[in-house]
Amino acid sequence: MKNSLSDHNLFIDSEEDDDANEEEEGSKACPSEVADDDADGSDSPSDDDCPPRSRPSSHSTNWPQSYRQSIDMYSGLASPATGFLGTPTLSRLSSSFFSSFRVKHTPENTASLVKPLLPTTTADEQLQEERQSSDSLLTPQLPSRKPSLEKIQEKAFHELPSSRNSSYGQAVFNGMNVLCGVGILSTPYAVKEGGWLGLSILLTYAVLAWYTGILLRHCLDSQRSLATYPDIGQAAFGTTGRIAISIILYLELYASCVEYIILERDNLSSLFPNAQLNIGGTHIDSHLLFAILTTIIVLPTTWLRDLSVLSYISVGGVIASVLVVLSLFWVGQVDHVGFQNKGTPLNLSGIPIAIGIYGFCYSGHAVFPNIYSSLKKPNQFPSVLCISFVICTVMYAAVAVMGYTMNGESTLSQFTLNMPQNLLASKVAVWTTVVNPITKYALTLTPLALSLEELLPANSSNSHLYAIMIRTTLVLSTLIVALSVPFFGLVMALIGSLLTMLVTLILPCACFLSIVWGRVTKTQGLLCIFIIAIGAVSSILGTTTSLSKIIGQLSS
Repeated sequence: MKNSLSDHNLFIDSEEDDDANEEEEGSKACPSEVADDDADGSDSPSDDDCPPRSRPSSHSTNWPQSYRQSIDMYSGLASPATGFLGTPTLSRLSSSFFSSFRVKHTPENTASLVKPLLPTTTADEQLQEERQSSDSLLTPQLPSRKPSLEKIQEKAFHELPSSRNSSYGQAVFNGMNVLCGVGILSTPYAVKEGGWLGLSILLTYAVLAWYTGILLRHCLDSQRSLATYPDIGQAAFGTTGRIAISIILYLELYASCVEYIILERDNLSSLFPNAQLNIGGTHIDSHLLFAILTTIIVLPTTWLRDLSVLSYISVGGVIASVLVVLSLFWVGQVDHVGFQNKGTPLNLSGIPIAIGIYGFCYSGHAVFPNIYSSLKKPNQFPSVLCISFVICTVMYAAVAVMGYTMNGESTLSQFTLNMPQNLLASKVAVWTTVVNPITKYALTLTPLALSLEELLPANSSNSHLYAIMIRTTLVLSTLIVALSVPFFGLVMALIGSLLTMLVTLILPCACFLSIVWGRVTKTQGLLCIFIIAIGAVSSILGTTTSLSKIIGQLSS
C-alpha cells in the first residue's frame, strides 16, 4: 500500500541532488523519505539507514519560532507541558506572578512535548532513541533574562526524544482529528446551496487536497532543515514567504475561533431559547447571552499553564464527529423522522457557497508537515493521508446526504439546529457539538498568541502582563467579530474560499514548483498549474459571493 501510493508517477523524485546553493551539507533528503519514480515496487530502505535530521539553521531563527510546538499542541501530536502563558522554550514569560503554579522545566517534563498521542511500544521507544530529534524549532534563539533558564533549555533540547515516534495508526488518527472539524455540521447546508451535483466538488477537493499534502512532504524532503509549513514558505520564497504563509495560517486559526463562538451561541440558544437577561434597562437575548457566556468560559483556558488536559480532550474531535453522525442517523432512522426529501439536483447560484464550505472541510495542511515529521516510517505518509481523507470524506458525504434528505430546503447552516429537541439523540448531538469547541478554543488560539508574544521585548519586566493582555484581547476580539457577523455557514464559506484555498491548493503547488524547479516534469508542472487555477477560481467565486451575502444579511 505504501509503495503504490508513494511511487505514483505524478510525484517528483525528491532525492536531493548535490546543489551549490544548499545551506547545509547534511540537508540531503533521506532515501527512505523520498518517493522514487523509478522504484520497482520493492520496499524502501529502512529508516534506520538514514542519518537523523540535522538541526535547522536559518529557519529556526525567524518568526514564528513557536509554530512547530504550538501546532503540535493544537493537533494533539504532543502532550504539551506548557508553563503558564508560555512554554519551556518561551521562558521570557516564566516570571509570571502566578509562580505558585510553576512547574520546574526539567528534561523529563519537557520531553512530554513530543509525547505521542497513543502509547508506543518498547520497540518504538528503542527506535526513537536511535534517532536525533528534529524539534530544534522548539528552541528559539532569543535572549533570556535568566542565564539559568538558557541552560535548562539547552539541556532540555539534548534530552528531547526523537519526534519520529508515531506509528501508522497514530498518524491516521491524528490526520482524522485534524480533518474532522466543525465543517461536518455544514455539509447538508452545502448540498442545499449547491444541489446534489455539488457533492462532486467535495470529492474533487478531497483528491486535490490529498495530492497537495504529498507535495508538502516532498518540499520537506528537499532540505533537512525544513519541518513546518512556514519553513517550506521560506525555502520557496524567502523570509517574505515564511511571514506571509504564517500570517495566512494564523488568520485561519483565528477565524476558526470566531466560528466556535458563533457555533456555541447558536446551539446553546436552541437548547435554552428563553434564556435572557435585563440589566439596567438593557435586554440581552439568548444569542448574545450565550456568546458572552462562552467567551467568559474559554478566556481562562487561554491563560492556563498546562494545556495537556485540553490537548487530550480535544483529541476526542474524531469521537465527537462519529457521535454526531450516529446521532443524526439515529434520529432519521430509529426515531422515524425519516429521509424523504429529494432535494435539488443542481443550484448554480449557490455553488460558490458550497465551494467555500467543502473547501473548509479540508483545512488540515497547516498540520500535515508536523504529522509527517512525527512518523517513524516517513514513506507511509501518502497512505496515512489517503486513509484519513477517505474516512473523513465518507463521513462528510454521509452527513450531507442524511442531513439534506431529512430537512430538505429548510436545512440550516448547522444540522444540529434542525434536529428535534425533544429526542435524546438530538440532545446528544447538540451537547457534543457544544462541548467539543470549548476544549479546542484555547489550543486553536495559542499558536497565534505565542507568535505575538515572540514580538515582546526580551528584557521586559512585564512580559507576563503583556501576555495576558494579548490573549485577552484576542479572545474579546473573536467575540466582537462573532457578534458582528453571526452567520455560521457564510463565515465558513468565506474562510474556506479566502484562506483554505490558499493553504490547501494554491500555496503547496507554488512552493513545490519553486523549491524543485528544474526537476519538475511536464506532467507535474501542468498538474500543479491546473490545481492553482482551480484554487484561484474557487477562491474568487467563493469569496465574492460569501462577502456579498454577508453584506446583504447585515443590511437587511
